[in-house]
Amino acid sequence: MSDHTLKDDDYWRAELSDEEFQICRLKGTEAPFSGKYVNNKTHGVYRCRCCQKPLFESLAKYDSGCGWPSFFQPLQDDVIAEQRDTSHGMIRTEIMCDACGCHLGHVFTDGPQPTGLRYCVNSASLSFEEGDSRND
Repeated sequence: MSDHTLKDDDYWRAELSDEEFQICRLKGTEAPFSGKYVNNKTHGVYRCRCCQKPLFESLAKYDSGCGWPSFFQPLQDDVIAEQRDTSHGMIRTEIMCDACGCHLGHVFTDGPQPTGLRYCVNSASLSFEEGDSRND
């Protein structure tokens, strides 16, 4: 990960809403079916809310029925970091933005082909850019 460790909680509190800070920096979760991108069907690129790194393309988004935006693959293999998460009495794989450490959600192995993966992401961890621009 890059320079996210140089930015402290005061920096992120000034940059993010209370909900975004809770989710992105403190690993919270928004309520299912409440996020602004759950039903978004517009073509474009989903970026990290904290650093704007392109993470997912709308063509990889699908309706998993879980209540959070779901993707079967990231834009590139190196944009998502993974970490074992044993919170809440479960064993899961947390996903974070590899560039800034923003908590995105979790990845599961019950997704569609071609990957069989379900990247389950909080809308508050994302920003959306309509179109197909992937430039940093």
